[in-house]
Order: sequence, then structure tokens, then C-alpha cells
Amino acid sequence: MKINENILLQLCNAAITAGNRVLDFYELDTEIIYKKDESPLTKADLDSNKILLSSISKITPNVPILSEEEFIAWDTRKNWKKYWLIDPLDGTKEFIKKNGEFTINIALIEYHQPVLGIIYAPALGCLFFSKKNSGSYKIYTKSNLDTFNNSEKISVKYKNKEKIIVLGSRSHSNVTFDNWVKNKFTDFEIIEKGSSLKFCEIAEGKADIYPRFGPTSEWDIAAGHIILLESGGKLKSIDNKDLLYNTKEDILNPHFFAYADDALIKN
Repeated sequence: MKINENILLQLCNAAITAGNRVLDFYELDTEIIYKKDESPLTKADLDSNKILLSSISKITPNVPILSEEEFIAWDTRKNWKKYWLIDPLDGTKEFIKKNGEFTINIALIEYHQPVLGIIYAPALGCLFFSKKNSGSYKIYTKSNLDTFNNSEKISVKYKNKEKIIVLGSRSHSNVTFDNWVKNKFTDFEIIEKGSSLKFCEIAEGKADIYPRFGPTSEWDIAAGHIILLESGGKLKSIDNKDLLYNTKEDILNPHFFAYADDALIKN
């Protein structure tokens, strides 16, 4: 599907609108319920989901949508060649903790690979977006956009640095992660970060590698995946395979490395 600048602009504005709605709940003591997998859910998640589903359906009425909050059965989606994959509020735990590290994620998947990604961090007023073969960009905004004129192209910046900046999950760290980092690098700094912002940190050259040895779902990483690729980075499973989407009934990803340069994962 051809995504021109006007459509991309509309999609970015949908993410910004959803993000601003999330901010309406940010300073409130919002009610929290828990799903079957014990992950938290708030009204901010649900309202963001409604905005994104309504907006994206109007922009591309013939493209199906898979959302964390509107799960579609495998029998329905297994033959999809093209679809939107969204996380209406990635980092709900960080939203609840009020640390600002939560995002709205939108990705377009074609033939099991992400070809467009939008990540909006409403508390930071920062939007990241990317399209296949077009690079990755960042723009600061808390209002809907009329143009992309103020956007900045971003790229990974690893150049055989002595100190390696390693990103870890703020809410999902584990012993496997700690041991891998200590065995792999001599001089390193671990920075904990929530949500898909970890992919953006590597994509704009602020960090080098994000090893993930815990569970994630496809909607958690798809937008960050294409933003990272288009900035010059890479995302591979721990057995060095490409990550694919909608190839199986469950939506869990294998453990993976997101990184700026192959040298970071070589033995």
C-alpha cells in the first residue's frame, strides 16, 4: 500500500490525538483493572484505542487493524497480507507510575514485515515516524501537525565506543539480562527505560543495544522495529533470525537484540 505524505500526516495526528487523550488521565488517580495475563489496563488505554481505531479506519477503510485492546482471532487474521498493528498505550505500568515513559504505537505490516512506524510519547511531546526506504525522523510537538517541516532525520551513532550504553526494561528486568550484559561487555552503562522508547533511543544514537530476554508481544515492537531499521540499526532474534509478524496464532515475540551495529552481538 502506498502511503503518501498526507496519509502519513493523518496517521501521525491520530497518534497525537490519542496521546493527548491519554494525558487527560495522566494526573488523575485512574482506575486500574488487570487482564488475564496480569497486565494492567486503564481507561486511558481504552480511550486511546477507540480514537486510533476510528481514525485509522477512516484513513484506510479497507485495511484491517489488530490492536492489543481489540484482539482478532487467528482464523480471521491468518491470511492477512497487510494490516495495521497498534498498541494504544505501550508502557501502561510507566503511565501508572507517572514517569512519562509511555507511548502510542502504530505500525503497518505487509507480508509479515513492518513498513511504517509511528511512536508518540505524549508526556515528552515527541513523535518518531518512519517509512520503508525513507529514513526515520523525530519531531517535537503536542499539537496536530500541518507539515513535517520541523522534523529531524535520526540515525544510529555507534562507532566502536569503549563504553557501551545498554538499555534495559524499567519494569521487566531479569537475571538473564544482567548476566548476558556482564559477560558480553567490559565497560558499559545500563539505562532502564520504559515502552518502545528503547528502540527510539538507539535509533537516534543515544544508546547502543537493547537485549530482551523477557516476553513481548508483536504490537510492542513493530513500530520501533521499522524506526530502528530505517535509522541504520537492526533487530534480530537471539538466534540471529529476522522477526516476522502474524505468522502464528500467538503474538509473542522470541527473545531479541535491538542494536546499532553487528559488532555489538558478535562473539
